[in-house]
Amino acid sequence: MRRGLSKAGLGRLENEEQLIELAGAYGFEAADADAVTLIERHGVNGAKELLTRNGVELGAIGLPVEWRQDEQTFLSGLPQLTRSAAAAAELGGTACCTYILPSTDWNPAHFMAVATRRLRTCARILGAYGIRLGLEFVGPHHLRTRWKHPFIWTMDETLDWIAAIGEPNVGLLLDAYHWYTTGGTAEDIGRLKPEQIVHVHLNDAPDVPVADALDNGRLYPGEGVIDLGTFLRTLNGIGYRGIVAQEILTQTQPEESPEELARRSRAGFDRAYAAAGL
Repeated sequence: MRRGLSKAGLGRLENEEQLIELAGAYGFEAADADAVTLIERHGVNGAKELLTRNGVELGAIGLPVEWRQDEQTFLSGLPQLTRSAAAAAELGGTACCTYILPSTDWNPAHFMAVATRRLRTCARILGAYGIRLGLEFVGPHHLRTRWKHPFIWTMDETLDWIAAIGEPNVGLLLDAYHWYTTGGTAEDIGRLKPEQIVHVHLNDAPDVPVADALDNGRLYPGEGVIDLGTFLRTLNGIGYRGIVAQEILTQTQPEESPEELARRSRAGFDRAYAAAGL
């Protein structure tokens, strides 16, 4: 499983280039960078050379479409989705991800119908460029009641939704924090086929009751209470060989430099992978 970095957890990064350089310098093999920005600044060949020079591949891109709001807002984002998909494909990217909030102010039945159609449209656009769409269920308890109605927040519910969307390039973004806050087990991961997983996030949780774990209260891998050894070992056991990218969301910006945080991230990954026997 290839180690990756996202911007979340590296503090005050200057740009995409710094993310890629830090990933390469500290032994990461992928970076969740913005492909459009890289090509705008360097051209396709220059962006490829930047990645190659640092020994880094393009990780997942974010879904640049607001699919949770009104129809016009959704439709207005589709040209940017096409642009992002084309740019990612040029740089060898194969994953695009979005998150599912566990509650909504919409009527949930209506929202499900609308969102299913919208995400199916997004998946078809991405599929034309050879890119998969990863859906991330969100587990922290405080978000389950943040809005009026409960919505999807477990892995099984997300898998059911993926089946309803019905496109072959849609799968899971599996985040260790959300696995933990929804009471996930090794058996839950063990039931998955590797092709059902588009992307993985690695992070850790503080030693507080699970119901009190905040979405923006995450720790670096190996600094908390999540059994990351079991998480990674089980993923490896089912044959997942994709990217495992760090994502650390915190209430305040870290004070350390991006270099210090990249070093801390490397140490955390080393601990977690060692615990998994990898």
